[in-house]
Amino acid sequence: VRALDQVGFSVPQGSITALVGPNGAGKTTLLRCIAGLDLPLSGKIRVDGIDVLDEPRACHRRVGYLSDSFGLYDTLTVRQCLYYAAEANGVDSARLDEAVQDTAAKLGLTDRLRQRTSELSRGLRQRVAIAQAIIHRPGVVLLDEPAAGLDPEARPILLTRNESGPLGQQEKHEAYLSQWQARVGVSESINVAVGREVLNWGPAQFRSLASPFYFDNGRANPMRELSGMDTVKVSWTPNREIAVMLARITGSGHTVQDSWHDSWLLKIEQRDDDWVGGLALARTEKSNGFLGVYGQYTINDALLLYTEASSSVRVDALQSPDDATLPFTLATRSSRRINVLLGAAWTFDNGQTINAEYLHNGHGYRASEERAYFSRAATDPRWAAQALSEAPALLGSDYVHLVWQSNPLESSGYWRAMATHGFTDHGNELSGYAEYAFNGHFSIFGLAVFPIGSVRQEFSSLFQRSVTMGIKAALP
Repeated sequence: VRALDQVGFSVPQGSITALVGPNGAGKTTLLRCIAGLDLPLSGKIRVDGIDVLDEPRACHRRVGYLSDSFGLYDTLTVRQCLYYAAEANGVDSARLDEAVQDTAAKLGLTDRLRQRTSELSRGLRQRVAIAQAIIHRPGVVLLDEPAAGLDPEARPILLTRNESGPLGQQEKHEAYLSQWQARVGVSESINVAVGREVLNWGPAQFRSLASPFYFDNGRANPMRELSGMDTVKVSWTPNREIAVMLARITGSGHTVQDSWHDSWLLKIEQRDDDWVGGLALARTEKSNGFLGVYGQYTINDALLLYTEASSSVRVDALQSPDDATLPFTLATRSSRRINVLLGAAWTFDNGQTINAEYLHNGHGYRASEERAYFSRAATDPRWAAQALSEAPALLGSDYVHLVWQSNPLESSGYWRAMATHGFTDHGNELSGYAEYAFNGHFSIFGLAVFPIGSVRQEFSSLFQRSVTMGIKAALP
């Protein structure tokens, strides 16, 4: 039986092509050949400029493929399935949360993220499978019988590619955490959006240097929710390697508006199969501008090297003279300083990861300035109040931060252990977070922080220990 013969056609970028034919005509075989899963006996196949026969791995990174007989891990939640698909397809770690939330919203799965796939109906499982196929923003999407099992209300999801963008970006409202957004596609590569979103990027765990908005990126405290920034932005994504964004920041969800709530932001990112690099420029009327850069390089399946750096000026910077008898002073603008973070991550075969990071904080105090800071604060209550309210985000200049975390795809739960050492005052902090899921709807969690040192060291100056426990419930 001849399933395929002299097949020859090309599909222009940005178009939708349907294969129509009777059972056994070879539609699935053709799709599997295009996806690099089956090899034809003769001929050539090129996808997005890649020769599929010569470079099947490179093809896999550029293609999103949905089989007509897909399978899901029944013991995993929807969120874990999407995380797995994103990581397997090379989505960088800094964008995992964004990719999962964005894709889930597109497929109407936001309220199902905590459910195990075994609890879902046939139609919802089909949506999860489609989400896995597009989560890495492929340039080419191959869907084999994608509407099978979908109810009529869900089938328009498959047509959103007509609106704009490679992921089917369409005008919509998203409401999760502190974010919402309305987007419209001007063309295949240009989107205009207004809304509130978390403008955080870069791979660092301890602190984020590449973003002017979130020095504390929340990764050192898994319970912290980052508040979004109110933006009007234009995004240009000519291909999967390059993304450019120009945004006007009009406000934020912060309880107290920071100096960046009225600013301009330009962000440029370029990526390849093994590396990612980005540049962020921000400016307000009160500052001399912010420059942030980040990058990461995958050495092999286990080892990842990364870095973040920034050049910035602090507004209303608290100065601590070496002489503790002198008062604090407040500089309208500090000198321009450089911050640098170097990091490495090793992933074991069981999915557990160890991160090691070194941070140089150019805006931090020297050892003598930090000693004077604590002595001055202990002398006068007014100075103590000023020390608490106007101090830099980190007091010291140099830190090392270690993280050991479990595989986030484990269905039973997640844990994370952290250790930090400050070289300026030789203080230490140990902390840990754990979450255990009873089912798709309920989980318990706990966060413990144990500073080690005296009251005149940064980590142990405010409390001796902290333990927080709670229950999470996913609403239907």
